[in-house]
Amino acid sequence: MKKFAAMAAIMMITTAPVFAAQGGFTGPSAAPSTQTATQPGGFVDANANLTTAVKAKDLKDNSWVKLRGNIVERLSDDRYLFRDASGTVEVEIDTKHWNGQTVSPQAQVELQGKVDKDWNEFEIEVKQITKVNK
Repeated sequence: MKKFAAMAAIMMITTAPVFAAQGGFTGPSAAPSTQTATQPGGFVDANANLTTAVKAKDLKDNSWVKLRGNIVERLSDDRYLFRDASGTVEVEIDTKHWNGQTVSPQAQVELQGKVDKDWNEFEIEVKQITKVNK
């Protein structure tokens, strides 16, 4: 019995760092983690996957987009006019996605969100907004 307890203790000690390295939600109804290894780091091109306001209008509904430009005008409660070098597009930014940031029309921003197409309407539902430092 002592050998079994000693073996169990050794296994717990050696596997504890593996479990500690994983992150995520651990509360009630948490899904089991399938993450087994971290991805290696490397170079990421900041302009990769950027699109323009004009090109975004040709994308399918629910396509993910990343835009870089300026928010030039507030149109209504959570709707704004976004402008880049190609033109303008309406964006919807919920209050929670501002994350306490204050953005002026002169500040360049990067918006990430999804295309929302209805019958006669088009907008980008912004999920993340980041000020771009020049």
